Amino acid sequence: MSHLNYNHLYYFWMVCKQGSVTKAADALFLAPQTVTGQIRALEDRLKGRLTKRVGRQIEPTELGQMVFKYADKMFDLSYQMLDRINYTQRDNQLFEVGVADALSKRLVSQVLLEGMPEDQRIHFSCFESTHEMLLEQLSQHKLDMILSDCPVDSTQSPGLYSKKLGESGMSFFCSDKLPESAFPACIEDYKLLVPSRRSAMGRKLHQWFDQQGIAPNILGEFDDSALIKAFSSYQQSMFIAPSSYADELKESCQVHEVKRVSDISEEYYVIFAERMIMHPSVTRICEADFSRLFV
Repeated sequence: MSHLNYNHLYYFWMVCKQGSVTKAADALFLAPQTVTGQIRALEDRLKGRLTKRVGRQIEPTELGQMVFKYADKMFDLSYQMLDRINYTQRDNQLFEVGVADALSKRLVSQVLLEGMPEDQRIHFSCFESTHEMLLEQLSQHKLDMILSDCPVDSTQSPGLYSKKLGESGMSFFCSDKLPESAFPACIEDYKLLVPSRRSAMGRKLHQWFDQQGIAPNILGEFDDSALIKAFSSYQQSMFIAPSSYADELKESCQVHEVKRVSDISEEYYVIFAERMIMHPSVTRICEADFSRLFV
């Protein structure tokens, strides 16, 4: 077999990754007819059908599955090569990180600083979003690493792996100073500021309310933990935050720690893609000991 047209192979790979010709064409900034024509040219070259339609989706045939596996390795390696070139050619090494918006930002910053090289020649670029959106960005090589509050399901996201860095105990804070004996019954007397149910912490908290038989009076749910802190000045409010924040919150927000709850903890995971060339900052973070950060 003579030379293969790698543009044709790339268009086929994009259709498989995106699940449709239309989505692939949008990603490639081409007309759908152009993409279809290029795939047909590849099929002629390989003497077999590569795709089939299943409902509204395009799926690879048996031949297409084999071709896709090789193409996936080829183009994944090419992205790794470009990443490596990008790392080495900058004055300050670019480190693109996705951060789950529900995570406490102070702890996130301390984790990220562990990825700083000794010469401090690094350029952090942080992107906040939901866990699901960040996984999509990582799988598309748009991020080097993710910090999230839950691990990745490798069966749903093949090629992605996670490592638990630690977990932080959580406390309830209130605008009023309350005796510890009033907890947890006092929760129902206050407006609550809580993490969104879409976050791992939000789900844990609502499960804990159910277990305690508490009917919470929720003022607001927030994806961003910083917004909870911003709203905490509202009188007659109560919220949950990492116990390690206690001293800072007492000073900056004029609130009191009501109770540390051992049943609820905020977990921290680093998520990364299996690559031949790993970003050195990802390696440093995965190998670091963060026990001093989590209480």
